[in-house]
Amino acid sequence: MSRLDGLADRVGSASERLYRWTDDRFDLDAGRGALGKAFPAEDSFLLGEIALFSFLVLVLTGTFLGMFFEPSTSDVTYEGSVAKFQGETLPEAFVSVLHITYDVPYGMFIRRMHHWAAHLFVAAIGLHMLRVFFTGAYRNPREPNWVVGSGLAVLAMGAAYTGYALPFDEFASTATGIGYNVAKSIPIVGDVGAKIVFGGEFPSSATIPRLYFLHVLVIPATIGVLLAVHMAILLRQKHTETPRDGPVGTRRTTVEADDDSVVVGLPAFPNQAAVSAVVFFLTLATLSLLAGFLPVHNVAEYGPNDLASTPELIMPDWFFMWLYGFLKLLPTWMSVTIPVVGIHLNTEFIGGVLLPGLVFLALFAWPFIDYSEEPTHFTADPLARPWQTAVGVAAIVFVVIASIAGMNNILADVLGTSTSVVNPALVVALLLGPALAGGITYRVLSGDDGERDAGGRDPTEATGDG
Repeated sequence: MSRLDGLADRVGSASERLYRWTDDRFDLDAGRGALGKAFPAEDSFLLGEIALFSFLVLVLTGTFLGMFFEPSTSDVTYEGSVAKFQGETLPEAFVSVLHITYDVPYGMFIRRMHHWAAHLFVAAIGLHMLRVFFTGAYRNPREPNWVVGSGLAVLAMGAAYTGYALPFDEFASTATGIGYNVAKSIPIVGDVGAKIVFGGEFPSSATIPRLYFLHVLVIPATIGVLLAVHMAILLRQKHTETPRDGPVGTRRTTVEADDDSVVVGLPAFPNQAAVSAVVFFLTLATLSLLAGFLPVHNVAEYGPNDLASTPELIMPDWFFMWLYGFLKLLPTWMSVTIPVVGIHLNTEFIGGVLLPGLVFLALFAWPFIDYSEEPTHFTADPLARPWQTAVGVAAIVFVVIASIAGMNNILADVLGTSTSVVNPALVVALLLGPALAGGITYRVLSGDDGERDAGGRDPTEATGDG
């Protein structure tokens, strides 16, 4: 035996001993079944992975930015690269963002990537939920995962909001102040709750540290826990798949078209793992491309927070626009006082808390509204579900019109009129548009009683019980 062969044997023996030692403590063999779990080869099923990888990029880029950001509103003298602020006394949080953007190597790129990863994270969650909704993949036994996913959507928006204020420039502070007023408008608990979240009257010296704590620790940790729960449920349950055109032959057996006891798809390892790696690098490449070519919020242009000034145009990110639309459309006369208990409900509470709360309540409750008594493991054809698809279309139209209402000043400028003229038309559209869109959708789909093909996927070789 050569010296090289002897070395190989010793390495192999050491590896076996290491595996046995680890297996004795962590029961590795029990996890081997998960490696054979089948994942359907459906491109739309990868939206959840894009959301997961976007969150990973957010954590990595956020860690980099956190090394240089100062969560403080204390005044310091600026001595960085932006000429117009040289020698001025500025809030430390604002100065640190200028430092990251213009003085830290790759700081601007990382900050842009963090920004676009946040947008992609919310967008991927939204598209993933739309896919699940229209295909009925939330039905028994997957209601818990829909609830968890809805919680992730809410937390993603919360993470974006708390990060929005951190630069402490004039634009971000004004926009964050709107959220403070909405929180304060909640009857009975609003004053106390707003002071807890925002560190007192907004803006106070504790506002940025408090929001920073929520943004970098509390919300990400909660998102991480819910992601783990979401994945654990997915691994525990069988994955949904589209209906099969007929029996599917594999190397081991033949799976009948209506047999939902197994999933036809790619095994988790190595096939699905390889697909996931490709999706990760494509996500990273997309975010890098966006960060390289598209600018983000220009803090130097807006300048530091100034209580005596308000930017001409205040507009939230696209995923908050529908909430902003509620606030813009509700007239002040809609404020009411409940006489028996003396509780006052102003338009900020109605538009910023009550209406969005009803939307989110409907979102969480939907699997229990469209409830299935029997477990369902095949996805449904949206065209064969008239009333469910009609509800989904109506909801999309509702959010789109509310988002347009959030840009009512721009719409008024384009039309050459005023917001007082545009708003009544938007209110009518918000009330009638969803009902009209849903009604048309239901009428069109229910008018076709023929069977529809919900397939469209070529089965792969691997099968598994999920």
